[in-house]
Amino acid sequence: MSFSVSRRLAAATALAVAGLLSTTAPAALAVPTAAAAPTPPDIPVANVKAHLAQLQTIATNNGGNRAHGRTGYKASIDYVKGKLDAAGFTTTLQTFTSSGATGYNLIADWPGGDPNSVLMTGAHLDSVTAGPGINDNGSGSAGILETALAVSRAGLQPTKHLRFGWWGAEELGMVGSKYYVNNLPAAERAKISGYLNFDMIGSPNPGYFVYDDDPALEKVFKDYFATVSIPTEIETEGDGRSDHAPFKNVGIPVGGLFSGADYTKTAAQAQKWGGTSGQAFDRCYHSSCDTSANINDTALDRNSDAIAYAIWTLGAGTTVPPGPSFENTADVAIPDAGAAVTSPITVSGVTGNAPATLKVDVNIVHTWRGDLVVDLVAPDGTAYRLKNSSSNDSADNVVATYTVNASSEVANGVWKLKVQDVAAQDTGYINSWKLTF
Repeated sequence: MSFSVSRRLAAATALAVAGLLSTTAPAALAVPTAAAAPTPPDIPVANVKAHLAQLQTIATNNGGNRAHGRTGYKASIDYVKGKLDAAGFTTTLQTFTSSGATGYNLIADWPGGDPNSVLMTGAHLDSVTAGPGINDNGSGSAGILETALAVSRAGLQPTKHLRFGWWGAEELGMVGSKYYVNNLPAAERAKISGYLNFDMIGSPNPGYFVYDDDPALEKVFKDYFATVSIPTEIETEGDGRSDHAPFKNVGIPVGGLFSGADYTKTAAQAQKWGGTSGQAFDRCYHSSCDTSANINDTALDRNSDAIAYAIWTLGAGTTVPPGPSFENTADVAIPDAGAAVTSPITVSGVTGNAPATLKVDVNIVHTWRGDLVVDLVAPDGTAYRLKNSSSNDSADNVVATYTVNASSEVANGVWKLKVQDVAAQDTGYINSWKLTF
């Protein structure tokens, strides 16, 4: 997990993707026309630990770490890539530059599935320079690697297209994942139905934390832990500090799991999860002692099984074609610390009420989006809050997709996007917005 939160994320730039090296997998698997969802497998924790042992050996042989720009990181990428190539994935090595050194992202696509509905799973592979990074984040990297290999062993033929990513330079501020997201064309971003992030899943004094950024993805993980009678809590320690943040910032639904870093376990948490209260979830966080001995096998096992459950469950989900869309691309200036402004869309020809999953795509150009309050206003004047202002929301622009339960609203009529800048010193405008029924 990254040790710092960027004060302000730069707007996505139209940089060209550099250095793509591909390995082509065997012929794509056919997608079945109809079949019962396959049962998620139990992920052998011994296999996950074997990957961690390899990452430990790589660190030991390369100066004690697997950090960006160091030989240990490139050896880690090569290890993961070799496993995936042998298992029939199509792998792509993406290069970028950060702090004067070449960085690497590894992308692995499983053949088959709907290319217009991509379920992506990711973890950062780099460590800090202080140690080998076996929990942070060898654990997440090994968990998704073994799940990907389980996909291959099962010959899984999901409805959705499965993609896995291992990110470089996360510890420098999510550099690799930002590079990947910022260089995805808008049309490719729109194909990603969800991104699942796994950063630290084997903490030695573990908690069981679930991302709450997207209700549907959150529910999948909560459902899994309910089946094994493990209570969960909402993840807050890692908000904005891991690789889900760049995806979330462009409107892609995100979810994931986390077992805790340097926050202290409370007595109540120790009572329901075990472990030691008054002690950090991971006392070796960002330290030289984050070795293969710094892993709780039970947490690693449970979280790896949860990863497989999510991928099997979400990957087999039905792909629903979008309904009619209506868009307004006229610019509307947003006064600095001023009155609310609106942008209208007239909807016609839609029968009955709006759906419970009305999609609202928003593109607002603004120099400090934390100043903005954004509402969707239905034809009858009912307002649905899409975004609150927040002093902690220090990024530029609002480029996001929101889902609104508007099933009580008649679809046809004039809908409005209402935006107000509630603080001084930053400016912007509504660039465009779209409703999809």
